Amino acid sequence: MSYPGYPPSGYPAFPGYPPTGQESVYPPAGQYTYPAAPGGYPPAGGGSFPAAPPSAGYPEAGGYPAPGGFPAPGGFPGAPQAGGMPSYPGGPGFGMPPTGPGFGGYPQPPAQSYGGGGPAQIPVGYPGGQAPSPMPGPPAAMVQYTQGTIQAAPNFDAGRDAEILRKAMKGFGTDEKAIIDVVSNRSNDQRQKIKAAFKTMYGKDLIKDLKSELSGNVEELILALFMPRTYYDAWSLRHAMKGAGTQERVLIEILCTRTNQEIREIVNCYKSEFGRDIEQDIRADTSGHFERLLVSMCQGNRDENQTVDYQKAQEDAQRLYQAGEGKLGTDESCFNMVLASRSFPQLRATAEAYSRIANRDLASSIDREFSGNVERGLKAILQCAFDRPAFFAERLYHAMRGAGTDDSTLIRIVVTRSEIDLVQIKQKFTEMYQKTLATMIASDTSGDYRRLLLAIVGQ
Repeated sequence: MSYPGYPPSGYPAFPGYPPTGQESVYPPAGQYTYPAAPGGYPPAGGGSFPAAPPSAGYPEAGGYPAPGGFPAPGGFPGAPQAGGMPSYPGGPGFGMPPTGPGFGGYPQPPAQSYGGGGPAQIPVGYPGGQAPSPMPGPPAAMVQYTQGTIQAAPNFDAGRDAEILRKAMKGFGTDEKAIIDVVSNRSNDQRQKIKAAFKTMYGKDLIKDLKSELSGNVEELILALFMPRTYYDAWSLRHAMKGAGTQERVLIEILCTRTNQEIREIVNCYKSEFGRDIEQDIRADTSGHFERLLVSMCQGNRDENQTVDYQKAQEDAQRLYQAGEGKLGTDESCFNMVLASRSFPQLRATAEAYSRIANRDLASSIDREFSGNVERGLKAILQCAFDRPAFFAERLYHAMRGAGTDDSTLIRIVVTRSEIDLVQIKQKFTEMYQKTLATMIASDTSGDYRRLLLAIVGQ
């Protein structure tokens, strides 16, 4: 199976891909059904982040003390060094119209909801012989909605937008404002239709034309906006592991935050687009307990049942304590098993039970028992279980904090969350750092790149 027509012929060649005779289109008609509500699991009860810090100031390099007990000194280490985005893979036909009904890119609904688990029977005890203190249950029904800053444009006309883009690039000079006005106000699904209409109307590849007119960060941002979201995630993972060195934080950011269905689609796209097995690439580029955690993540097999089993939460909390704080050394496989397989509401209940058993929060114990990338991966999972928008807000802050900007991380998060939960990410950013995301973007970027980012993020 091959995905249709991504990336466009305008991209520089991707060595060895696609093999001759395998330049098929992506995705085959009807092959995938995209999740009605992909994205994060905001808190659904049982655990919550503390209120925003007082106005006395925001945290130093360690970052805001994340909810659920993420201490400031540990924090989430800074983003990877900015090095620019690698060249795009080759392959014909990026932007070709789909051949089957029902495909129009990767649609994303404007809002998502995640129900919290209802009250469950509180266990009488747990392994170890101690009677636990009463555990408060979440409300019977708690739903938190997330919202993107980009919505599908009403009265959308792909042909009219294609004509606007053509005029913006025709003749001497480029009307960047016209391009920004179109791409920042259309959903990803609508952008796929614009690409198809452009090729139908003018016999030219829109992406190739954009690449010839643009450069630098604004080019990278616009090309990212025109990639279907699943492809963009798969492409980002491929380039995080391609060549010398590995961008481990990119692997964590994507594999530890996506839903089961999103991960399965990414794995399939990675195979069909790049002719490679993502699990084998992970094993070749990582090692030890970090490798095992990522392999667990790319199975896309986390329990997504929203009902909390409090007895299991007590048992898991005791198991984690005995695997770490309660013994000499650490049983890393126990932490991997619990954090990679339990649902996010279940992990919240487990973290609360753990804090009563160990007299410290689970995040602090992970700090004490682990280090390096596996520590960052486990803490990313735990933070997403409590508040996924806060995880991305912290990543954005570290991408812009200090000298230089990690533009690839800034672009990737703004683009991939723009139709999912960027509204909530902006709110968390303000709570955590006492400044708006737009203010920090405006001070760290310039020109058309800044204008397009601010158009997506909004004020």
